[in-house]
Amino acid sequence: MAGLVNVVRPTTFDFASPLIGSRIRSSDLGRKWRIGASSAAPGIDLKPLEAAIEKKDGEAVKETLDQLRELGWANKWSSQPYVSRRMTSLRELTTLGIKNAENLAIPSVRNDAAFLSTVVGVTGALAVLAGQLPGDWGFFVPYIIGSIPLIVLAIGSVSPGLLQAAIGAFSSFFPDYQERISRHEAAHFLVAYLTGLPILGYSLDLGKEHVNLVDEGLQKVIYSGQLDSKELDRLAVVSMAGLAAEGLKYDKVVGQSADLFTLQRLINRSKPPLSKDQQQNLTRWAVLFAASLIKTNRGAHEALLSAMSNNATVLECIQAIETAA
Repeated sequence: MAGLVNVVRPTTFDFASPLIGSRIRSSDLGRKWRIGASSAAPGIDLKPLEAAIEKKDGEAVKETLDQLRELGWANKWSSQPYVSRRMTSLRELTTLGIKNAENLAIPSVRNDAAFLSTVVGVTGALAVLAGQLPGDWGFFVPYIIGSIPLIVLAIGSVSPGLLQAAIGAFSSFFPDYQERISRHEAAHFLVAYLTGLPILGYSLDLGKEHVNLVDEGLQKVIYSGQLDSKELDRLAVVSMAGLAAEGLKYDKVVGQSADLFTLQRLINRSKPPLSKDQQQNLTRWAVLFAASLIKTNRGAHEALLSAMSNNATVLECIQAIETAA
C-alpha cells in the first residue's frame, strides 16, 4: 500500500505537484452547476469537479467541492476540518474496536516469512528429488538448487526493493490480500476527504497501491520542513487511516510499514520537533481519530471500498461517499 510524500507501499499517499492549467473561476461555478440535472442531484452539475480532477488541479478541486457543499451536495467534504491531538492510551484503541492495539506499530512479517518459508520448502523438496538423478547430476543439481535460498537472501541484502517486489507478488496469493488493500486505501481516501484534503487519483495495482493527495500550499510547507502541529495532526490522521481500517477488521495488521514510515517522515519535517513519547502518542491518537471517523462513516467507507474495487473514477468514488447511507 502506498504513502504520502512520494512513497509507494501497500498506503498510503502521494503528494504530487498540481499540473499547471486553467482554473475554474468561482463566479462561473454556481452558474455551471445549476445547468440542468445530473446524477448528483437535481440542478447540480458535477462536470466542473470532473474537469478539475482530470487536470490534476488540487486547488480547483477544493474550490469546487467547497462550492458544492454550499449548494447542499458535498456535505461530507471537509466535515472534519479540525483535529486536535490529545493524550491517548492503548485501552482507548481497544475499547474502540482496534484488535491487538499493542502490536500496531510492529511491522508485520507475515508475508516475508511466508515467502521465505515457501522458497526454502520448495527448493528443499526439489533438491531431494534431484538427488535421485544418476551420476554427478545427483550431486551438482541438488547443490545448485539448495543455494537458491542463499541467493534470495543475498539479493535482499544488496537490493531490498527487488526482494520486496517478489514478496509483494507472492502476497497476492493470500485470500485476503486484495480486500485488505482495498479497505486500506479506501480508508486513506475517505479520511482525507472528510478532513478536507483533495484526492486526484488512486491505485490498487500490485506494488503501486496509493492515494494521490494534492495541496500545493501544504506540499511546500512539508518540503520546507516547517510543518506546524495543526497540519501534522491532520496528515497523521490520514496517514494512519489505512492501519486503523485494518485494525478494526483483522486480528493482525500487515500494511502498516509504509504508513508508519510516511508518518515518521512527516514528523521529521515538523516544527517544533517531537520527543519520542510525543511521537508515540501522536501515532496512537491518529489511529484512534482515524478509526473513529471510519466507524462513524462506516456506510461511506464500505461504499467507497466497493467503488474502488470496481476501478471507479475519483468522481465516482466521491459520489459513493456522498450518497452512502
